[in-house]
Amino acid sequence: MVNGYLFREYIGAQFTGVRFSDVPVNPGLSFHFILAFAIDYFMATQSSKPAPANGVFAPYWDTANLSPAAVAAAKAAHPNLSVILALGGDTVQNTGVNATFAPTSSVDAWVRNAADSVSGLIDAYGLDGVDVDYEHFNDDGGAGVDTFVECIGRLLTELKARHPNIATSIAPFEHPVVQRYYQPLWRRYAGVIDLVNFQFYGYGANTDVATYVMFYDEQAANYPGSKLLASFKTGNVTGLLSPEQGIAGAKELQRQGKLPGLFIWSADSSMVSSYKFEYETKAQEIVANH
Repeated sequence: MVNGYLFREYIGAQFTGVRFSDVPVNPGLSFHFILAFAIDYFMATQSSKPAPANGVFAPYWDTANLSPAAVAAAKAAHPNLSVILALGGDTVQNTGVNATFAPTSSVDAWVRNAADSVSGLIDAYGLDGVDVDYEHFNDDGGAGVDTFVECIGRLLTELKARHPNIATSIAPFEHPVVQRYYQPLWRRYAGVIDLVNFQFYGYGANTDVATYVMFYDEQAANYPGSKLLASFKTGNVTGLLSPEQGIAGAKELQRQGKLPGLFIWSADSSMVSSYKFEYETKAQEIVANH
């Protein structure tokens, strides 16, 4: 029986051939795959430089392996499984171009385009939610904080109106610019944001358990009242928090009664690592044994 606690994993951004069926799914919890990413950029040709598309989102994940049929099959195989759509991300696939939040018209026009295009993807792929993961912003007189807050807040409000059962989340990390955008979004639109996927794996390799818990408490204060997920990453963690540190931190948060769930970046990295999905299994065991 599903215990109400949550495990999430990003999938599809790194094109390592990972499929939903490769990843172990514990039946005792709520499991969310997060498709990474849909981006509001377009490429006129394969050789052209991506340009902002003003809220018109298109799939930039591994659609060959993570198709609508694959989504349907995964959900049919696991009744506790949902599939979420992540918006934004770091770069536009392998082009080296940052996936910058860069509206080119009014807030109204961006929201209209975004709501229509994201709803189209939700319907086409049978998706269950949206995760906002913009990591780059035009801070040089372009789209300011208020524009981001209104665009994203109104988008999530509209998506919840159109799809009442979707789960929504934001994915900030510890950086002054990033926090300057996401914290006001949370303050103004917390009512339409269900989860905070905080990227704790951005912290350093010297993060011990006590420090991990301290970082968690800091972000709980930055996003007061949120359902704040712990996290770690697999793959190359040189200089960064390791999976072992993430597991240890999550166990201590659980011991303190603070752990609503956790997420991993990413299934793609685990697929090509020597340990495969060892940490997905361990992380889910923590969450399932609440």
